[in-house]
Amino acid sequence: MRKKERHQLIKKMITEEKLATQKDIQDRLEVRNVFVTQTTLSRDLREIGLIKVKKNGMVYYVLANETEKIDLVEFLSHHLEGVARAEFTLVLHTKLGEAAVLANIVDENKDEAILGTVAGANTLLVICRDQHVAKLMEERLLDLMKDE
Repeated sequence: MRKKERHQLIKKMITEEKLATQKDIQDRLEVRNVFVTQTTLSRDLREIGLIKVKKNGMVYYVLANETEKIDLVEFLSHHLEGVARAEFTLVLHTKLGEAAVLANIVDENKDEAILGTVAGANTLLVICRDQHVAKLMEERLLDLMKDE
C-alpha cells in the first residue's frame, strides 16, 4: 500500500474510532493487511497531523483540524513537558515533532489573546498580546500540568 493510501486509511480509522495508542492504530492496520513499523507509523501520524486529546476522561487521537471547539490552554497542557515565560512570550516544550502541530492548532484557534506562534521541533513560542495575558496563561498551564 502506498503512503498516501495508508494516510487516507489512518484518517478514516481515526474519524470512525477513538484510538488511544499507536499500537491500536497499528493493530487496526494489520487487520487490513497493512504492516508498518512503529517508526513508519510514528512518522505517518506526524505527517497526517494527528494529536491526542483528552475528553470526558478518555484520551484518543484526532485530526488536528478537529480541535476548534476545545479549551486551548487545557488542550496544550496535555502535550507539554515544560513551560516558561519571557515578558509576553510563552516558551512551551513538547515531545520531539509535536511543536509544529501544536502551533498550527494555536494559530487556527484565532484566540484574541495570542498574536502568533513560532515552532521548532520540540519548542513552541506563543506570542501573547501582553505580559498580563502571558502570565495568566503560564499560571493556568502550570496548574493543569500539576494535575496530570
